[in-house]
Amino acid sequence: MKRTVFYVSDRTGITAEMLGQSLMTQFDGLSFERRTVPFVDTPEKAQQVIDAIAQAAREDGVRPIVFSTLIDEGIRQHIRGAEALVLDFFEIFIAPLEAELATASSHAVGKSHSTGDNKDYNQRISAINFTLSHDDGVTHKGLDEAEIILVGVSRSGKTPTSIYLAMQFGIRAANYPLIPEDLEQQRLPAALVPWRKKLWGLSIRPERLHQIRSERRPDSRYASLSNCRHEIQAAEAVMRTQGIPFLDSTNTSIEEIATTILHQCGLVRHLY
Repeated sequence: MKRTVFYVSDRTGITAEMLGQSLMTQFDGLSFERRTVPFVDTPEKAQQVIDAIAQAAREDGVRPIVFSTLIDEGIRQHIRGAEALVLDFFEIFIAPLEAELATASSHAVGKSHSTGDNKDYNQRISAINFTLSHDDGVTHKGLDEAEIILVGVSRSGKTPTSIYLAMQFGIRAANYPLIPEDLEQQRLPAALVPWRKKLWGLSIRPERLHQIRSERRPDSRYASLSNCRHEIQAAEAVMRTQGIPFLDSTNTSIEEIATTILHQCGLVRHLY
């Protein structure tokens, strides 16, 4: 049976998606169709959501599930009347917090993803710009400003991990490839030698690397399984010799990799 899941918010819907998805992943074997409805900030938009929920209920033959992070009380009441299981995160969490803190919340819309805190916002933009300009060894200038430098063979997950560190934690993360010339000579790229203490390695299983590279350059030596095996063995040898910690990214999510690096390297996150 398919169940339709709505993530409803008066802003971007990111928080509703994050919390709701974390809960839904606990239910294996069920089929979910997910719909995010952001910027529901008027009664008219709320009614459109209710109509969409009713339509989904008719099509599925069972009521949808709604995760809501709406703030406005009138709109929240409107959505509660929908033909659905409505899980109102504001009601679940804010009311007990108000009681515990003996303080009324501000009921302000959009605080968790706003640009109201200029320091945090500027930190995020600065980190992202730094990371993008130091992606894949494009330049070694400014590496003294990097908080972490990821190394590994091509397509081992360095770029997405770097970007996640910048976006979620405000970390200035650079990444640098270990190319065949470095691997053959079992050395670090010269530009990285002064920054050995900032280095963290990513590895990957040869079969997975072969699959990823084949999607980009099929039937090439670059993507061949034998070459993937050779590069990974050589890269791990370099990292062990140089005392660079590394982890296997094969079955580990970007979120888990980034969080592991953050904590094991003792980095201080700049954003929450």
